[in-house]
Amino acid sequence: MKTILIIGLGRFGRHIAMKLNELNHQVMAVDRNEERVNAVLPFVTNAQIGDSTNEEFLSSLGIRNFDSCIVAIGDNFQNSLETASLLKELGATKVIARASTGVQEKFLLRNGADEVVYPEKQLASWTAIRCTSEHILDYIDLDGDYSIFELSIPDNWSGKTILQLDIRKKYGINILGIRENGKLNMNITPDTVLSGGKSILVLGHQKAVQKCFRI
Repeated sequence: MKTILIIGLGRFGRHIAMKLNELNHQVMAVDRNEERVNAVLPFVTNAQIGDSTNEEFLSSLGIRNFDSCIVAIGDNFQNSLETASLLKELGATKVIARASTGVQEKFLLRNGADEVVYPEKQLASWTAIRCTSEHILDYIDLDGDYSIFELSIPDNWSGKTILQLDIRKKYGINILGIRENGKLNMNITPDTVLSGGKSILVLGHQKAVQKCFRI
């Protein structure tokens, strides 16, 4: 269990808080807006109304006690930048900040942020990949070349074992797991038989995956 500070409780920050609560982490939430703070109370350990660009207020939160600090401010980049910088000055272990443009990303990394998330860019990439084929059910980009795909099992693979298909040797693609009825099975062996109505998680170079699955 980790202790996380979230600053900025718009839709993005609220969804982060909800997911962290689901994962059983301790969350402190901060926003200037009382209504936003009240809305997130069921999902956090503690919450405060305050100005994150005020050094005295930020210092009172005990920044060094948090494993990570997330700056999720989306409506005022100046405040986001000042907050990230102050957090680092106050000894934050890890600062993760939200960016809406490439320029914002660069400024945040230069002024206190250890990592930057770019939701619009990441979602756009996911959507573009997802809609290129009816076989693609989900997609995680790892480094621009290699990715994890969740794909429906091709009809001509049904009844064959992983050893018979041998896509690792042919394409350099690893099958990580099989999902059936929403449950993921990671116990995969060469003798595992594939069948219709299921999906598989594969790891490989994007071009190799495209070639193997004719995407």
